[in-house]
Amino acid sequence: MGLRELKRERTRRLIADKAFELFTDHGFGRTTVEQIAAAAEVGPSTLYRYFPTKETLVLEFVEDCLMDAVGWFRGQPVVIALPDGLQSVIERVLERLESNPDRVRAVFDLAGQTASVSAHLNELIWRFRNDLTDELVRRLSGPARQRVESGQQAPNPQQVEFTAALSAGIAMNIIETVVRIWVENPDDTEVKVLARRAMSLLRGGGIPLPAAGPRLPGALPSSPARSEADGGRNNSPYGL
Repeated sequence: MGLRELKRERTRRLIADKAFELFTDHGFGRTTVEQIAAAAEVGPSTLYRYFPTKETLVLEFVEDCLMDAVGWFRGQPVVIALPDGLQSVIERVLERLESNPDRVRAVFDLAGQTASVSAHLNELIWRFRNDLTDELVRRLSGPARQRVESGQQAPNPQQVEFTAALSAGIAMNIIETVVRIWVENPDDTEVKVLARRAMSLLRGGGIPLPAAGPRLPGALPSSPARSEADGGRNNSPYGL
């Protein structure tokens, strides 16, 4: 990082820190952009260049934690095993969040008190899931190109995207669940240990998941039965 970039990052961090001090002391709604700018000793126009809204000031730390993990994953060799890569993504997010527990708890408090902060947090979570899905699609599709070149059949692109979206959603759900338990029980929770327990339960079948077998009595109607004409094959583009 060059000197100019370093200076910009320090200014960005100072603005975010001063904003959180004011939010904590006076509340999100009663704190103005002008007050934050004055506390950080910058002009309002400078503040807006770094943070277009007050909500982005609240979520700056969480956003950095999430996007840093996805950026790290993008930089890893394609040959990395996806289960190992996803574990590392989850643990990188949790390690960075754990480094600043006061900020994380403040984010949760503000999101619980302010609808606009909660909405922006949900948008950020979806962005992380979408970015992680895109990277998983790229990695799952990479070997497909090699199979085509060797004469093997490539998987259906829609099925690849479906699989990637499910994997990204599970990763985000682990992060959200672990962080919520940690925020509620800060003294009794080790985030990495809890995350690994969650991953172990998922991989070992220790968590009840929706059944894919025959319906129980009174269940909703199933999808149309496969006919003998199609040989019982699954013609859904998603493999359903």
